Amino acid sequence: MATVYRDSKNIPSAAQGCVLALGNFDGVHKGHLALIAEAAKIAKEKNAPLGVVTFEPHPRRFFQPDAPPFRLTLPPMKQRLLFEAGVEHIFELTFDRALADMAAAAFIDDILARDLRAKHVVTGENFMFGKARSGNTETLAASDAFGFTAVAPVLSPQHQVYSSSAVRGFLKEAKFELAEEMLGWPWQIEAAVEHGDKRGRTLGFPTINQRVPDYVQIPYGIYAVQALIEGEERWRDGAASFGIRPMFEAPAALFETFIFDFTDEIYGKTVRVRPVRHLRAEARFDGIDALVKQMKEDCISAKAVLKSLNEQ
Repeated sequence: MATVYRDSKNIPSAAQGCVLALGNFDGVHKGHLALIAEAAKIAKEKNAPLGVVTFEPHPRRFFQPDAPPFRLTLPPMKQRLLFEAGVEHIFELTFDRALADMAAAAFIDDILARDLRAKHVVTGENFMFGKARSGNTETLAASDAFGFTAVAPVLSPQHQVYSSSAVRGFLKEAKFELAEEMLGWPWQIEAAVEHGDKRGRTLGFPTINQRVPDYVQIPYGIYAVQALIEGEERWRDGAASFGIRPMFEAPAALFETFIFDFTDEIYGKTVRVRPVRHLRAEARFDGIDALVKQMKEDCISAKAVLKSLNEQ
């Protein structure tokens, strides 16, 4: 895995002197990958390591703490995707008041040049940074501490810009295939398994329960899914419910996945769940018998969807 540094201080010399891709990289989509590929090409030419500078929490969350959930990738998944893209060093800077108030010139001089000793910096054409977003590509290009390259937006075959906003829009409509075309990977949530009310177990459908408070919210309802349990390499088929369970009035949205032919207890383990298709919306039923009947039908529908997927 890539080495992850939580701030720019006390960076070992082996991690300094990188060619740096700079941005938020939420989703690590095809546009991000094009930017990283450009940085990788320059790193090879300069015989330098490839690094990424990114921010946690996402600046949008810092400035709008009450904004609805919007993240495509939380840190563990983002780090893994960056590593798979060839990044050697990830500088995950804490986005706090001090960083928000830092002038663009100070960010360049103190962090990029002094702490990280960047050899070259690569951003998107529209990248802005520093207090009140006062820094931009012209600011970076004017620095004599390192080289700089701005990468133009990358377009899909349908002439749409690859962007995190576009992916969020597709996910909010449960258009997973279109989201995957933008991302280059099948979108999924990743979270630890928590104890729940065990209601699914009493109904004959034991589920794993995951809270996903900051992920972009897909429509409430029932899904055909695939799940990858920590420590395994096999994606398992299942059906999942995402929402507030109208019959039971849950206080917060929960992702509950019934993994077919699986009964192990995996509390505390991290599980990645990939929604494949939205089967139906949430509904309130007349009673438990009607609910169980519908859950059985949902599992039949999910298995048919996943069988078709697995045969492709």
